[in-house]
Amino acid sequence: MSLEHLTFDEAIKQLDEVVKQLESGQLSLEKSVELYETGMRLSVYCDMKLKLAELKIEKVTQSGKEGAN
Repeated sequence: MSLEHLTFDEAIKQLDEVVKQLESGQLSLEKSVELYETGMRLSVYCDMKLKLAELKIEKVTQSGKEGAN
């Protein structure tokens, strides 16, 4: 599964679906492991997106502070 084209919101939505499927208890062991791996990739991707957004906000905040001096 390629994640690069997903927005943060799309990735979160997919992660939510994975969690719901895993919580259902209706999956085979193999499917559960596959979905778990997918969920972990989505989780890492979302975390990366959040950290990038945080860095952008910090950069803008720092720029604003430097411009005010």
